[in-house]
Amino acid sequence: MNRELKIFSGNANPALAHEICTYLGQKLGAATVSSFSDGEIRVKVDENVRGADVFVVQSTCQPVNDSLLELLIIIDALKRSSANRITAVIPYFGYGRQDRKDQPRVPISAKLVADLISTAGADRVLTMDLHAGQIQGFFNVPVDHLYALPVLLDYITKKKISDLVVVSPDAGGVERARAFAKRLQANLAIIDKRREGPNQAQIMNIIGDVQGKSVMLLDDMIDTAGTIVQGAQACADKGAREVWAACTHAVLSGPALDRITKSCLSQVVVTNTIPLRGKEQACPQLHQLSVAPLLGEAIRRIHEDESVSSLFA
Repeated sequence: MNRELKIFSGNANPALAHEICTYLGQKLGAATVSSFSDGEIRVKVDENVRGADVFVVQSTCQPVNDSLLELLIIIDALKRSSANRITAVIPYFGYGRQDRKDQPRVPISAKLVADLISTAGADRVLTMDLHAGQIQGFFNVPVDHLYALPVLLDYITKKKISDLVVVSPDAGGVERARAFAKRLQANLAIIDKRREGPNQAQIMNIIGDVQGKSVMLLDDMIDTAGTIVQGAQACADKGAREVWAACTHAVLSGPALDRITKSCLSQVVVTNTIPLRGKEQACPQLHQLSVAPLLGEAIRRIHEDESVSSLFA
């Protein structure tokens, strides 16, 4: 069956959804996503989707719970409107940091959210740079997990930074940093970090040589920016010539923007999986790259039942 492709969006990141539609030569699907005066979310699909292959673009970013509930209700509305297949396109998957029981009597919230998305009616999920790759296994539907690495690599390569050292801000990010360094033919260093509590980190030691080098700190997300700013200062204290940072998800909550502005970071390269808002757009150190072509190509291949494995690199 030649199913019609339709793309819808919630209120979390409509600009990215429009960019994806532009890449695909599509119009964004008509839907009303609003709320009642008490904050209760209201959704109405304003066009026929019967038998269509539907993609819902919605990052679960700030306000996280509203964005998540919008996604669930949009999926339910599409399911009840007889869409043939519904794919949840979640560029940034919130709750991804709560992927295991790291202390007694805590939930595995990432699994709960995965169950909610499946139960709402999503037939598959397309996401990017999960905080932990094993979260794919939390879903009972197929998951296509993309990486922003090619987008970041293209930008950094064009900058032609000399004496580059890629630095992982913690042990958990070593695999990501190693892959990045290998593509750039750069050296690798690791920061030994001891986390003292949620959103709190203390830099302990740098494993590797950054003396006189250009340093690129690489992470999947920047939340309060404590880790990245402390890491940048530690590299500068060890004699780094200049310090950059790159990440996929610019969460930038709490004091993040103030910390980045006052830091020794020359530039922080992020993607538009999460939109920059207000003062973030005016911050001279923040540079945003678009992942719309990557997501758009994945959507096209999924719709046409083609392989997407070449996009996972």
